[in-house]
Amino acid sequence: MLDDFMTRATLAGIGVACAAAPLGCFVVWRRMAYFGDATAHAAILGVALSLALELSIFSGALIVALIMAMTVTSLAGRGYAMDTLLGVMAHSALAFGLVAVSFLSGIRIDLMAYLFGDILAVSRTDLLVIWGGAALVVALIVWRWSALLASTLNEDLAYASGIDPKREQLILTMSLAITVAVAIKVVGVLLIAALLIIPAAAARVTARTPEAMAVTAAAIGTLSAIAGLRGAYVFDTPAGPSIVCVAAILFAVLNLKGWRGKGTA
Repeated sequence: MLDDFMTRATLAGIGVACAAAPLGCFVVWRRMAYFGDATAHAAILGVALSLALELSIFSGALIVALIMAMTVTSLAGRGYAMDTLLGVMAHSALAFGLVAVSFLSGIRIDLMAYLFGDILAVSRTDLLVIWGGAALVVALIVWRWSALLASTLNEDLAYASGIDPKREQLILTMSLAITVAVAIKVVGVLLIAALLIIPAAAARVTARTPEAMAVTAAAIGTLSAIAGLRGAYVFDTPAGPSIVCVAAILFAVLNLKGWRGKGTA
């Protein structure tokens, strides 16, 4: 079954969606969209370092994404405006990564594959890494769900319940870095934030509880991956952007239904 490239691509898309969508709910609730974008942009620098040091792409992207996420988290508490800080860090990391790639001599690199993904070239090893990382992220979210939710809703309430919001922020940061590292092959660094945010934002319209929103977001992400890959195959369009386009269409449709429902109520 795994000999078929479309089967491997579909499984890879589902794996990333299952990790990114529930995590994206916390990104939406905490208004961390730029945070996810900055972490994703930093991954291209990790790709350059991986190629230069002959490491696996996953390892380099994970290390740099973790460094970026933890740097932003530490600087945010020192009086820096978060949106300005994230803008500086995100675009600086992307620029340094692109420049670093240009200095790699003797190494042929398809930069577009890392920027926009190359899901159709997913190998069995890539599939193992993607599902291993996705399983770890889902396990972390399920394990710390109540604590993450409490610290997201009200930090004072979390402290009163014996929960350390900074620790939960660190867990969220680690999960985000892992998701970015495994999603590079699927949608690329420029579209990772979209896969985090759009399914969660779409699920927000219909879900009544946080748990329902996470499950719905995962379902929307999975549907986007399957339909996007099918559309890319039929219409010969880029697979990663096609997946994001389907997610955006679902977001628009669900919001349109929500607005109509409010108008007739």
